[in-house]
Amino acid sequence: MTARLREIPYNYTSFSDREIVIRLLGEAAWATLTELRGERVTGRSARMLYEVLGDIWVVRRNPYLEDDLLANRERREALIEALRHRLREIDKQIGRASCRERV
Repeated sequence: MTARLREIPYNYTSFSDREIVIRLLGEAAWATLTELRGERVTGRSARMLYEVLGDIWVVRRNPYLEDDLLANRERREALIEALRHRLREIDKQIGRASCRERV
């Protein structure tokens, strides 16, 4: 049996991170994440990615929260901007890593 990794925040379900990633992004995405796990240096990008997945997971699992976000434009936009901010930071980390590889 595979170890049940718990890096996704807000995961108070019986689902492992693997199960959540597969449900949200598919088996290929989990295989990619597993491969990238071995290349981690600081883990900052991984933490931010798992935060994004945690936010998406919690909204999908909670119809009341989903309804609230649909009804409240400011909250929805704040969540979307927070997700985009994390993804931009991940892109920056990728850019820094590729610059270090060239040196």
